Amino acid sequence: MTLDLKSGCGTCEDVSPPDGDGSVQVHLDPTVRIDTAKVFAIYGKGGIGKSTTSSNLSVAFSKLGKRVLQIGCDPKHDSTFTLTKRLIPTVIDILGEVDFHSEELRADDFVFEGYNGVMCVEAGGPPAGTGCGGYVVGQTVKLLKEHHLLEDTDVVIFDVLGDVVCGGFAAPLQHANRALIVTANDFDSIFAMNRIVQAIKAKSKNYDVRLGGVIANRSDETDEIDRFNAAVGLKTLARFPNLDVIRRSRLKKATLFEMEPSPELEAVQKEYLNLAAALWAGTDPLDADAMKDRELFDFLGFQ
Repeated sequence: MTLDLKSGCGTCEDVSPPDGDGSVQVHLDPTVRIDTAKVFAIYGKGGIGKSTTSSNLSVAFSKLGKRVLQIGCDPKHDSTFTLTKRLIPTVIDILGEVDFHSEELRADDFVFEGYNGVMCVEAGGPPAGTGCGGYVVGQTVKLLKEHHLLEDTDVVIFDVLGDVVCGGFAAPLQHANRALIVTANDFDSIFAMNRIVQAIKAKSKNYDVRLGGVIANRSDETDEIDRFNAAVGLKTLARFPNLDVIRRSRLKKATLFEMEPSPELEAVQKEYLNLAAALWAGTDPLDADAMKDRELFDFLGFQ
């Protein structure tokens, strides 16, 4: 697919077959790759807490001494505000200011330092109904490569929008080593997780990305998540209960590592640090088989 971001129009004749039968996703430049860092893409239903998870995981990696870059991939551009304490300018906004002449940009025009040295980028997105978010993700990675910013990075975290059929959803899968799914112990979250498993498996046929596992969020119980994982071949890597301190941290525009200490907060921080350590050490790829929608509908629920 070729796309003129400024006009928002695209054509599909250049889409290559590897992205799956009937694919009309934006076709990214295959030569623009992240090969100097471990790359994780965070997925899940809209509103499930992907940005909270991504930001706190970024800090956990930084606490382990890693150089971390977090890339927000949602047009809302709010992935990194607990790290930077503000809504930073997006790549697409900055490119627009220079009439899309990327050679005029400096690194500090679109990369901002957040809490504990985490570097933050917000890809942003085109105005509603005018273009593809996948193009924006591709341009963001291209800019980072051009400015040699990835060479000084140990970990890259993509915080991905929740739309399973959007090109912006799929684009990070062409760069990631592991895809992680954030879910809660409810029908809608697990239903979305099942669709995400389908998407990641389709991409894994032609790209290096593999399923890394599940992060249970806002879930005091995980019985439905556990049942689903056992049925399709997934594994839970971390569990975060539905604590009010997590809600308050967002209101304070702060990560959980900046909140006033308490026993429950220390337990959550430890879980994030353990997750970061496990991911850095390397997780086994999971070969999960998603259910058909109707099969999942019948599967979920009380027995």
